[in-house]
Amino acid sequence: MTRSGNEAIEQAASIAETTGSRNLPAWGDLPLPADTANLREGADLHPGLLALLPMVGVWRGSGVGHGLGDDGDDLTYAEQIIVSHDGQNFLNWQTRSWTVDNRGEFIAPLFRETGYWRISEDDSIELLVAHAEGSIELFYGKPLSQTAWEVATDALVSSASAPKLHGAKRLYGLAEDGAFAYVEERLVDGELAPRLSARLDRYAG
Repeated sequence: MTRSGNEAIEQAASIAETTGSRNLPAWGDLPLPADTANLREGADLHPGLLALLPMVGVWRGSGVGHGLGDDGDDLTYAEQIIVSHDGQNFLNWQTRSWTVDNRGEFIAPLFRETGYWRISEDDSIELLVAHAEGSIELFYGKPLSQTAWEVATDALVSSASAPKLHGAKRLYGLAEDGAFAYVEERLVDGELAPRLSARLDRYAG
């Protein structure tokens, strides 16, 4: 997932010919800056977030849930990830996913997350994620390069009705073609095992 900053900028400029005119819908009736997933519009990105800048956008694509299907089979899902900001020193994180058949047709809703990314002056990343199923996770990590970031769980809290989750590690990055890709591994019997992997194309921003 790693590549030079110049290559990333050139690839982003090419993709932006299609996606640069799209952004999040705005109501325009709040006395606050609107969230924006397009760096060309809205509030300026806080300078403390420059190491996370390539994430900002709306991303759509598909992934695989390893061993999460019926009888322990893999399942295929589609996903939208929105990474936006309002000029403050954090990124908004929203994901929605749904299972699909072998033709890519919708079957049923799957996972949903909301959360925030922060990064400190020493490049320590904080990712706080709330799962619709009833769990909250706090991840910490570091950038691996200008276009790759790795985080691992430091704390996990689940409600009484939530499915049991164990510690996890996530790797996010931009692929050679500009896609946003990630891999999530979770602890199984004390060892990290692949759980989710996906590749999403930029839709807006």
